[in-house]
Amino acid sequence: MARYIDEILQPGERVLYSTNAHWIFYFPAIVAWIAALALLILSRQATVDWLVLLCLGAAGLAALAALYWTVKGWFHRFTTETDVTNLRVVHKTGFIKRRTFEMALDKVESVDVDQTILGRILNYGDVTIRGVGEGIETIKTIASPLAFRSSITTR
Repeated sequence: MARYIDEILQPGERVLYSTNAHWIFYFPAIVAWIAALALLILSRQATVDWLVLLCLGAAGLAALAALYWTVKGWFHRFTTETDVTNLRVVHKTGFIKRRTFEMALDKVESVDVDQTILGRILNYGDVTIRGVGEGIETIKTIASPLAFRSSITTR
């Protein structure tokens, strides 16, 4: 499956920078996998039959939740593209129901980055692009938001 940006490039247009949703989308899945593993280990330590069954059942439920969140996080990352070309900024989300945002670089008025403390440590954040007469678009939880901003503002 080709990337969206490769399908819409105009003649003479080239991709300068690409980023994606940050891996932090996997955090709930990681926590659930750790909980499932801890409950499985706990079930091996238990000596009472009902406690073993309880731990195994809880581990199974945690593993199902972890699998759901893993697939959900992967699908979000797989279906989200954010690119800067020499002419425009392009952001696409969705697979069947697609939502795209495109803004010409010469119409970008400002680019704001919002990062939490954890976002600064793990290098993710929200980027708000303000356009001249074109409105405001916020791209949530992208990897390397400062590099993304620099790729837009540096010409």
